[in-house]
Amino acid sequence: MKKEHIKHALEAYLPELTAMADQIYDLAEPGMEEFQSSKLLADYLQNHGFTVEMGIAGLPTAFRAVYEQGEGGPSFGFLAEYDALKDIGHACGHHMQGPSVIGAALALKDICKEQSYKIVVYGTPAEETIGGKIIMQEKGCFQDIDIALMMHAAPTTCVDLRCMALECFYVNFHGVESHAAMSPDKGKSAFDAALLSFQGIEFLREHVKEDSRMHYTVLDAGGPSNIVPGRTRAEYTLRSYSTDYLENVIVPRFYDIIKGACLMTGTTYDIERSYPFKAKIPCITLNDLIMENARQFDAPQITGPREKTGSTDFGNVMYDVPGCCIRTAFVPEGTSAHSKEYLDAGKTDKAHAALRSGSEILAGTCVDILENPELLQKIKEEFQERKKKEQLMK
Repeated sequence: MKKEHIKHALEAYLPELTAMADQIYDLAEPGMEEFQSSKLLADYLQNHGFTVEMGIAGLPTAFRAVYEQGEGGPSFGFLAEYDALKDIGHACGHHMQGPSVIGAALALKDICKEQSYKIVVYGTPAEETIGGKIIMQEKGCFQDIDIALMMHAAPTTCVDLRCMALECFYVNFHGVESHAAMSPDKGKSAFDAALLSFQGIEFLREHVKEDSRMHYTVLDAGGPSNIVPGRTRAEYTLRSYSTDYLENVIVPRFYDIIKGACLMTGTTYDIERSYPFKAKIPCITLNDLIMENARQFDAPQITGPREKTGSTDFGNVMYDVPGCCIRTAFVPEGTSAHSKEYLDAGKTDKAHAALRSGSEILAGTCVDILENPELLQKIKEEFQERKKKEQLMK
């Protein structure tokens, strides 16, 4: 049986994989500093027959590892994060991801000796900060895979349906500084422009879809109260569950608000845009296949899909490639990520079991696709249809 073959194949690797997860946990390297963590994973893959390229996409801690058998088969992409939260540690469970997807890749490699296929493992740094996958995608990564698969430790075993697209802007308002009491008439307040932009966003809320989110804050007000500020710096975060709605409706309206605020105050502005996070295009066929494997492998605490989640750079990958992240339970249901509870559970037996569960489920999913080639075609067709619908939601 497939289940027994995968379990047996994993047995040889689990002691090393769990030890590697514990070591990455102890290293607790934050985004863009995961030098030892990424090297551990890349070296292990190289030692097990993968061709490894380090420092891809101009990111020193990113890597790509490839194993290919035959020609013309499906290309399975396994993505792994390994960044810790700065000054906190691995309170989001990223230390388990690399070892878990490597376990899936090695089990697949060991038990599928006849079929043609390719395995591509991408090491993706800095999910918690700059969104490393976004940079990697812009530099051409992930174009060599048919599906993108991840594992993430969680309070329950489940998959996600939707996440929020996100745009973050930093706006520098430029005015004319003057004394607020003696010569206010000579000033043009950059701070007033920021305040008017905030008010404009409040009025905009009535005219966007209900699941849109808009946040703002002042980073630099420009000086004390007795000065008409000549400079102000503000931050704005805009979100929607539709990438196209965000880009084609909310963002253009935001730009108009900034322009209007400056027109009303006689000020000017410049805008800095951070890397945009896209919303996932869910593929229910793939989600259902993964959850069927979760049941076959008796994964703990199985629940229904998470209908809506926050923002992740995996959304950018899943906007272009069919994908899914299996969340595997290692803490009690209801436990918050980025918490002390996550941190304390990071090296427990339940964490090691979650790592193994992720390996089993992802390996089983890939075996199903190899044994039933029509599944991959169905996944791709559903993905394309859902993406077309997404692009019409403007």
